[in-house]
Amino acid sequence: MANMKQIAKLAGVSLGTVSHVLNNTVKVREPLRNRVLEAIRQTGYQPSQLARGLRKDKTDILAMIIPDILNPFFPGVVRGAEDIAFANGYRLVLCNTDNDHDKEVAHLRALLAYLPSGLIVIPSDFSELVGETDSFRKAGSAVVCVDRTPRNWDGDSVTINNDGGAFHATSYLIGLGHRHLAAITGPLHLTNSQDRLKGFKRAVRKAGLQLPPGYLQETTFDRAGGYAKAKILMRMVPRPTAILACNDLIGLGALMAIREAKLRCPEDISLIGFDGLDLADITTPQLTSVYQSPYQLGATAVQLALDRLAKVDSPVRQVVLNTELRIRESVAPPLGAERIRSRKAREAAALA
Repeated sequence: MANMKQIAKLAGVSLGTVSHVLNNTVKVREPLRNRVLEAIRQTGYQPSQLARGLRKDKTDILAMIIPDILNPFFPGVVRGAEDIAFANGYRLVLCNTDNDHDKEVAHLRALLAYLPSGLIVIPSDFSELVGETDSFRKAGSAVVCVDRTPRNWDGDSVTINNDGGAFHATSYLIGLGHRHLAAITGPLHLTNSQDRLKGFKRAVRKAGLQLPPGYLQETTFDRAGGYAKAKILMRMVPRPTAILACNDLIGLGALMAIREAKLRCPEDISLIGFDGLDLADITTPQLTSVYQSPYQLGATAVQLALDRLAKVDSPVRQVVLNTELRIRESVAPPLGAERIRSRKAREAAALA
């Protein structure tokens, strides 16, 4: 690889002139600048980001840590983050934790050596980011939590209205006539799972309904977890007529369990997911879901980091994005309620 000395020799300028052109520290006369740029083009020279970072205290790198690259929700978050980072002259470095806290800590320790300007984190299970990111914040890096916030988090964050989204979805099911409602939540030590459960319970309480024992099932945010817990709900007496699955992967697993039990969705059991993944459009039936924009989560997180870098002492911002209930084929009134509505419709027609 070419170095700065070779660039200076080829361009016929001093080493200092090359440095000023590369770092834009001093205005260089246009003829000299063009000679340096032509030498760089000919040699394919690439400056060391780490070396530049050591001079500046930080590199033009934003690091992002996500819990599961195989979860189809997270690539959208990464894409939103990368688009905003690239548009502002930063490069995004991605690390995957597999929801393993030890792996998360290992990534954090390694990343610190690269002096990133910002750190975007979707915390793993049992994450303790308040202490673990202290070194980044002391070094002037902007730290933003996305989607979930760890215990006692006092920094910038971007999440979605999990409580409101779950409340709206559950209220919609109740409005259709469902009175036996169950929920399959994600891990309840995660803030997004806690908030979705709060929204579900709030809607049930508002309607004056009861939750029988076993109607709340906790699992992992994946299809296998949804399948296993829905199988338990299928054996309940009375069996729930509607299920809120607290992410779409859980919902897809629940749909598999409903079919395996020789039941129909939505005729026997209505089902609502949470996330609004593209997969929801190609299931049979299409999955009704609480939509949140993964792209907007990532894009907003990077913008918060850039704003923090521009104004270090600005107030902490904790942005909450709205959700939207996207109604598809997996919800319908319960069979009993439909019969009552049909009877009332016939009676009204007879009186007309």
